[in-house]
Amino acid sequence: MKARNVALLMTAALAVYLVLLAQRAVQLLRTGTPAGIALGIAVFVLPLLGAWMVIVTWRSGVRIQRLGQRLDAEGALPDAGDLPRRPSGRVDRAAADAWFEERRAELEQHPDDWRYWYRLAYAYDLAGDRRRARATMRRAIDLEAADR
Repeated sequence: MKARNVALLMTAALAVYLVLLAQRAVQLLRTGTPAGIALGIAVFVLPLLGAWMVIVTWRSGVRIQRLGQRLDAEGALPDAGDLPRRPSGRVDRAAADAWFEERRAELEQHPDDWRYWYRLAYAYDLAGDRRRARATMRRAIDLEAADR
């Protein structure tokens, strides 16, 4: 719940910033000068992009949370609680890599099951490869949507 509250707070702060940015764009457009209008249009694109990114991020987060809840209800949610941790709290790299290999082997057995893609995405995240974790989680979301 704490992470969601932080995300909501950050989204609210970003929304305020995007509104202020849009107001600045309108002010530039109202100058009536060619440079002001050009800058106003360019500045107005930024809040639109920002709003789109917030919507896409929240939508993805809700889908990931839904998949996690489904896995939890099925008793198949990955548990890395017993892996050794560094003093910082992060999972030991060698242990994370070994755990990742186990998840990858599971996926090879069930390549069309979103559950195993979700588990692999979690393993990527533990191993510190956020880019691949996101891509793998998108695959899990797509497979689950096709499964429904």
